[in-house]
Order: sequence, then C-alpha cells, then structure tokens
Amino acid sequence: MAPIVVTVSHHLGKEEAIRRMKPALGKAAEAFPVLKIEEEIWSGNRVEFRVRAVGQVVSGNCDVGETSVRLELTLPWLLHKFAATAQKIIAGRGQALLEKK
Repeated sequence: MAPIVVTVSHHLGKEEAIRRMKPALGKAAEAFPVLKIEEEIWSGNRVEFRVRAVGQVVSGNCDVGETSVRLELTLPWLLHKFAATAQKIIAGRGQALLEKK
C-alpha cells in the first residue's frame, strides 16, 4: 500500500513548529481513545512513530521544516479504506496547530 502523505505549510519557522508538534501525537491519542502510542522517537526536526488504532499498527514519520511539515503514514490494508478521511482530518488539525497566533 502506498503511504499517506500530508504536507502543511506554515509561517512559524522550524523551531516554533517543532515546539508545537512535539505534544501533538499525545494530544491526538487523548482526542481519539482508539489510538495508542507505541513508539515516538524525535531526532532533531524528525519524529518516527508507531501507533495502534483499533488493533492495527500504523507507522510513520514527520519532518518539520522552516515553512512546512510533511507527515507520512503507512496504514495496514484493513485501515487503508479510511485513508482519505484520515488525510483530511490530519491536514485540518495540522493547519490549526500551525496557525500563526
């Protein structure tokens, strides 16, 4: 299966975007009780993660750049039918998180 890729532009600069992104996975798990974080490893401006959703493992990574954030998710075939919905939700929440305030 091809990965889901979501890119969100921002005007925050890399450091501020990283600061906002670091707690994002934990907040997503709080908002969606079916989501359990199994691994989250930050290295500079990149995070590698693995979560479990409804018993299925989803892995991915996120690269935070100076003007954009690029998220790549690999879904198991069972969850792939929800890919378009997941992509819209992630893009919307990402845009809200990275809005200049």
